[in-house]
Amino acid sequence: MSRKYARPHTPPGAKMPEGVTELSWSGGKLPDAYYDEFVFTSALAEELEAGKTIYFPVVQECEKGIHRWIEIPKDGEHGAQGEGGPEPAPGLRLLPKR
Repeated sequence: MSRKYARPHTPPGAKMPEGVTELSWSGGKLPDAYYDEFVFTSALAEELEAGKTIYFPVVQECEKGIHRWIEIPKDGEHGAQGEGGPEPAPGLRLLPKR
């Protein structure tokens, strides 16, 4: 899904006021005995600060229920079961440019 961003982002060589804000995957049943990787490629905006973590909230819908991997810790906090609590959003810690 594409939408306008709250503020324009600046990946290398462009200024982007809008773009992809949500990814959706569906492809039928995935039995419990199997797993899969869901990969996407992205460019990161130049104004993102090294040392910060960006989060990717995920909602996983299964036959037996829904898992909302959306919990993001507040700055300097850690959840009850690691960063973000019992269903933390996946995060990516940004390193300095080389």
